[in-house]
Amino acid sequence: MTPPRDVWAVVPVKEQGGAKQRLAEFLPPDQRRALAAAMLQDVLAALAEAPLAGICVVTLDPFATDLARRIGARVLTDGARDGHTGAVTAAGRALIAEGRATMLTVPGDIPRITAAEVAALIEAHRDAPAFTIAPAHDELGSNAILLSPPDAVTLRFGEDSYFPHLAAARAAGIEPTVVPLPGIGMDIDHPADLRRFLSMPPLRTRTLDYLRESGIAALVTALPEVVVSRQ
Repeated sequence: MTPPRDVWAVVPVKEQGGAKQRLAEFLPPDQRRALAAAMLQDVLAALAEAPLAGICVVTLDPFATDLARRIGARVLTDGARDGHTGAVTAAGRALIAEGRATMLTVPGDIPRITAAEVAALIEAHRDAPAFTIAPAHDELGSNAILLSPPDAVTLRFGEDSYFPHLAAARAAGIEPTVVPLPGIGMDIDHPADLRRFLSMPPLRTRTLDYLRESGIAALVTALPEVVVSRQ
């Protein structure tokens, strides 16, 4: 097995006004926007250091557009308002039209992702047709998916997409490769995710810096676990 070299990362990014709605009862809009921005910076910084042929950010958001261009990523707008699945599907179509071999898609809210984890995911990927997945820590979300070719499996993202994606790969005649990775697996959608993130071994990220500087880290740590889990 030879790891694919023509791997393009796809990161869908909502416009800031809709950032982290599932934290709305816990954080005000300005803090949600700042948190989403910090997480996206961490994700794109890791991807920029990873063994990738290129990065595509699917967005209409001005901040995400500027950030993508500063790291040399492409900005795609087709599908940007069609949800996570629609954005990734549109990017996959664009990559196929260009003859690209492999698509890696990750969300913008996994701030502990590292270039080493991306490399490990690529190393585990099989010859086409192939499907490789790194699940969320709770085995509900699909936090990273590698596809060769980019349309090898029909994707449907959501809060409970991991096992459906395994089933979709098998239905397409592909045995999925599963690679659990602690950084990629740590997405932040709920207050309980913030607590879990803060309890992990320290890793210097913009996200951790923001949570500490804003006082959110102290707030999350001080609240009883039962309160955080109910948010």
